[in-house]
Amino acid sequence: MTLSAAWPVRRALTAETGSALPAFVDHHVHLHLIDSATLPRRGIAAVVDLGGDPFALARRSDGLPRISFAGAFLTVPGGYPDGRSWAPAAIVRFVTDASRHPGIDGGVRTAVDEQADAGASVIKIALHADAGPVMTDETLAAVIASAAERGLPVVAHAQGPGQVDRAIEAGVSVLAHTPFDAPVSRRTVARAVAAGQAWISTLDIHRGADRERAIANLRAFAARGGRVLYGTDLGNGSLPVGVNRRELLALTAAGVRGDALVSALTDPWPRSSPLDAVSTFVAGAAPTDDDDVATWLSRASVVPTEELTRVD
Repeated sequence: MTLSAAWPVRRALTAETGSALPAFVDHHVHLHLIDSATLPRRGIAAVVDLGGDPFALARRSDGLPRISFAGAFLTVPGGYPDGRSWAPAAIVRFVTDASRHPGIDGGVRTAVDEQADAGASVIKIALHADAGPVMTDETLAAVIASAAERGLPVVAHAQGPGQVDRAIEAGVSVLAHTPFDAPVSRRTVARAVAAGQAWISTLDIHRGADRERAIANLRAFAARGGRVLYGTDLGNGSLPVGVNRRELLALTAAGVRGDALVSALTDPWPRSSPLDAVSTFVAGAAPTDDDDVATWLSRASVVPTEELTRVD
C-alpha cells in the first residue's frame, strides 16, 4: 500500500525523517467551546466553525488554525439549537420571514447577508425535527437561493424523519453530520451522491446504535463514491483537541481507508485550495497496511512547508 498524497521528507528543525501530506482540516468544530491553540501541534491546520458568533469569529486572527466559518445557526423560533446551554443567543438567528429582500427584520436574506458580510464561507441551517419546529420548504428554498446569490454553499444539521431527503431535494451542499438517527435508504444515498452532496463524518460523537447506524450509512455513501469530509463536532462532549484517532478508526470501519481517509482529512472545503505555507508532518515510516493508517495519521503535527525537504 502506498499513500499517493504522502511524500518522504526530512524536517530541518529536528532532522527527523517522516512523511509530508497536505494540511489537515477539521470540517466541523465550535470554537467558542474549545481552546483551539493546541490544534496545530496535534495535526489540525484549519477548521470550519459550524455554529458561532459571526462577529467574534470575524475578529479571529489569520494565524493557525486557519478558520472558515458559517456564523450563526439559521433556525426558527423554538427550533434547534435555541435554548441549549452551549448555544448562546449570539450563535442563533431566527428566520421568521421567507423574504429574499435585504433588510427585512427576520427575513431570510437579512440573516444570510449578516453572516456573509461578517466573512462567512458557508451558511448553516438547522433541520432538526426531533428537537422542535423546522423551517418550511419555502423558507428552506429561500435560504438556498439567498446563499447562492452570495456565492455560499449551505450546510445542514439534518435530523428527524424526512429531513435528509428534504436537504437533498432543496440543494443543501453538505450535511454537518453523517445521518445517524435512522438507516438511510439506498435510493436516498444514490440521490445524495448524484447531487454531489458531501457528508461530514462526526462519527465519534455517537455511541451504541447511533454510532453503528452512522458508520453503516457512511459506508453506503462512500461505497457509491460520495464525498466524505473529516469532521469531529469538536466542542461536543469529551473529544480530543487535534486529530481524533477514534474518528479515523470509525471512518476506516466505514470503508474510508488509505487514500480516501487522507482525502477526507485534506479536502480544503469550503476553501478552493489547501493551505500551502504549512504541511502535515508525520514522523517515521508510513504504514504498509490500510488498517494502520488511522493510528499513524493521528500522530501528525503542522509544520511550515519550508522546513521539509523531500528525500526520495
